[in-house]
Amino acid sequence: MMKKISQYCLLLMLVSLALTWVSCSEETLDMENPDVDLFVKQLKTGTLAVNEQTGTVIMPQFTTDDIEGLLRYAEDLTEIPSFPLAPVSYLAGGKPRLGECVLWLVESIRLGGRNASLGYRMVRKDALNYEGIYFLTDDELLDAAAHYRRWWNGVNRSDGLSVVGISGGEPLAGSNYRWW
Repeated sequence: MMKKISQYCLLLMLVSLALTWVSCSEETLDMENPDVDLFVKQLKTGTLAVNEQTGTVIMPQFTTDDIEGLLRYAEDLTEIPSFPLAPVSYLAGGKPRLGECVLWLVESIRLGGRNASLGYRMVRKDALNYEGIYFLTDDELLDAAAHYRRWWNGVNRSDGLSVVGISGGEPLAGSNYRWW
């Protein structure tokens, strides 16, 4: 009888320890002061926080201080389960690619918090509409990421000015790409 109680207690302790470990490993993203790496991790796993009232995924409040970290993922072509956009956004053309979504965030920050476009996809400059035939290929997306990196490297961040309206120019200037 004592042996069964000991085994039961041991089993109960192991289950309790496992539950504690699992619940502690769950990371919560601070939407007001987001961590870029945690945000990307949650994008890849599809576990971003959902607004319980509307059922929509919440977009963290990134700032110019986050651009450097976001650009580390600009060349990541991983398809992600979803990307949080405004309810009026236009979704087309398959699963979103992480790098393109990150560039959308960088452009939105550059525009002072205004959405870069109604969708998370860039199009070729000559696009007549927002159809898949105008969306960027993987190679074009990598080229667009290089444009953003060059733009960011040229921005004088030490002058205390925000990225909005500075003399750094347009990231996609000289490219064949634009936001719709």
